[in-house]
Amino acid sequence: MATSTGKCANDRCSCVNCTCEDCRCEGSSDCGCYLNLRGRVAVVTGAGAGLGRSYALELASRGAQVVVNDIGAALDGVGHDDTPAQSVVKEIIERGGEAVADTTSVASPEGGEAIIQHAMDEYGGVDILVNNAGNMRLSSFAKLDVRSIGEVLDVHLGGAFYVTHPAYQVMMKQNRGRIVFTTSGLGIFGIYGADVYAAAKGGIDGLMSALRLECERWGIKVNAVAPMARTRMAGDDLYAELPNEAVGPEHVAPVVTYLSSDECEVNGEIWSVGAGSVARVFTARAPGYYKHPTNEGPLTAIDVASHVREIGDLTGASEPENWLAEWKIVADRYRAS
Repeated sequence: MATSTGKCANDRCSCVNCTCEDCRCEGSSDCGCYLNLRGRVAVVTGAGAGLGRSYALELASRGAQVVVNDIGAALDGVGHDDTPAQSVVKEIIERGGEAVADTTSVASPEGGEAIIQHAMDEYGGVDILVNNAGNMRLSSFAKLDVRSIGEVLDVHLGGAFYVTHPAYQVMMKQNRGRIVFTTSGLGIFGIYGADVYAAAKGGIDGLMSALRLECERWGIKVNAVAPMARTRMAGDDLYAELPNEAVGPEHVAPVVTYLSSDECEVNGEIWSVGAGSVARVFTARAPGYYKHPTNEGPLTAIDVASHVREIGDLTGASEPENWLAEWKIVADRYRAS
C-alpha cells in the first residue's frame, strides 16, 4: 500500500488518511470510499417493510440519499398507508442518513414518472433504482380470477417498466446508473399456486435481458436479485426449516448494495440470494437434435418423438450472449452439415 498524502482523490470518499494505492482505493476494501454511495441518489420501491426496508437502510448506511417509496398497502395490494414509508425514513435519519418518503403507486406510467420526479426535485438526480414493489394473490390456475390478474401484473411487471423508464432517461443524461430488478425463484423454477406472480417475475427477467443490451453504452448496468427471505409476502412456511436469523432480508441487502455500486462490473445477470447463499441463475441452451432440412429432409413429428432424450440432454449446454448468438448456433450448424 502506498503512503497517503492526504484525502483520497475519490471525491465521494469520507476518509482523510487513505492508505490505498494512488489514494484511489482501487483494489482495496479497507478505505472508506470502497462501495461508498456518498453523493448517489437511490430510489427503492416497496421500501416500507421487509426486503425493501433492508435495501433502503443498507444503501443509506453507505451514504446514498434514499427515496423510500411504499404505498403501505395490504399483501394483496389493497389500501394505502403513509406510515411504513415514513417510519423507514425516520429510521434512516435517526442513523445519520438522508431519506425522503414517497407514497405514490408504481402501477401506472404517471406514478412512475412522479416517483422519479420526486427524486429529481429532492436530490437533483437518480443514480440507483431498486425495483422491489410487489403484491401477492395466490390461487390455483383452475380457481384463478383472470379478470384480476392485472392488479398483480401492473405492480410487478408494469411497475418495473413504469418506474425504470423515466429513471433510465435521467441515467442516460448522467451517463451512469445502476438498476436492480426483483425477480423470484418462483418465476424461474415455479411453485404451485403462484401462476400470476410467477408470470410477472418471468416478464421482469425478459425485460432485463433485453435492456442489458442497450444500457452499457450509457454507463448503466442492470441486474436482478431473486431473494429467498422470510418476509410478509413470503410467509413463514417456505423457510420454516431454518431459524429466523438465517433467512432475514438483511442477508439479501448486501448483494443489492453491491449491484447498486460503481464497483459492480456485472451486467444482465440474475443472482439468487438468501440465507448466506449468492448464486448466479441463467438460461442455457442444450446442443439438442439436428436434422438438416435440405440434405436430410424436413423435420417431422416422428423425428421429434424419436429424439426426446437427445433434445433434453444438457451435456455441452451453452449460454448464448443474446438471441442473435443463439440463431448463429443454428445457422452455423446448417452450414457445417
